[in-house]
Amino acid sequence: MESLIMNTQPLINTASALMADHKGILAMDESNPTCNKRFAALGIPQTEDARRDYREMIVTTPNLGECISGAILYDETIRQKTQEGTSFLNVLIDSGIIPGIKVDAGTQDLAGHPGEKTTERLDGLRERLAEYSQMGARFAKWRAVIGIGEGIPSRSCLEGTAHTLACYAALCQEAGLVPIVEPEVLMTGEHTLERCLHVTREVLRNVFIQLNCQRVLLEGMLLKPSMVLPGLSCPTQVSVEEVADATVNCLLQTVPAAVPGVAFLSGGQSARLASARLNAMNVRFKSRAPWALAFSFARAIQQPALEIWRGDELNVKAAQEALLHRARCNVAARRGIYTEDTEGSGTI
Repeated sequence: MESLIMNTQPLINTASALMADHKGILAMDESNPTCNKRFAALGIPQTEDARRDYREMIVTTPNLGECISGAILYDETIRQKTQEGTSFLNVLIDSGIIPGIKVDAGTQDLAGHPGEKTTERLDGLRERLAEYSQMGARFAKWRAVIGIGEGIPSRSCLEGTAHTLACYAALCQEAGLVPIVEPEVLMTGEHTLERCLHVTREVLRNVFIQLNCQRVLLEGMLLKPSMVLPGLSCPTQVSVEEVADATVNCLLQTVPAAVPGVAFLSGGQSARLASARLNAMNVRFKSRAPWALAFSFARAIQQPALEIWRGDELNVKAAQEALLHRARCNVAARRGIYTEDTEGSGTI
């Protein structure tokens, strides 16, 4: 059946804008505990002020809007302001960056299924989405995680995850927000590339079955999947070309052409490897992929800048340059022109 959303054009326009001009989406939606953990590893104070300073460093990076189309914020972040008193949300808008918001509450153990997770916070989501929309957010994100191991993922995990993601997406579109649907197949484990391909294919098939059941407008959503990769502990690692082939062929088998874009998560990959793999996909498949092959990276864009910044105001400029450099590298990867020379030059 057709979507029951009354005014679909704004959703379509926003989804298209997020994928336009070879740009990508910056995921700066780390929860406070996750942000604090990364700060602690670098000796940065785990305080609200430190988190605010870090996020201000990111959103005020000069020329960031040349590479980044949208930024996913956390509830604390969307309410914060710069030292001069301008809301981060307005700083982004003034830079030509569309603001978005993470709306899940993280993962919990899936009852009756040891080793598997479920993502929570559908309760009250309609009201929270209305508030975020009123604040100025134009899209949202919900992350689900699927582990690979002996006997997992289970059918219950696959179907439950897909149903939750679809319910979230329908509520987003009802509120006028573009949903980013993020089913992350985790990299941890000893599984092979072939096993990850099989699991990812099943995950995406279930997700799109449920999106159809919930009457989600495909033209007004984005998919944020993980790349098809061997597990980090797998003794057989593969080339960037093999990752590109496995990933995009999987998408071609499962993702409808109506979806305007696929914005990959980095999922713990190194910054350079994430860029190289995205580049290979665009080199090998861009001419026949029905959707944009883009990026929605967090650590793969932020980590080099965080390691330079380390909570010191004197390091802000250098950290911002590192952040912009990584964003430019990923724009080059979207264009299929990323090379080691791109890393060295800092330009595209």
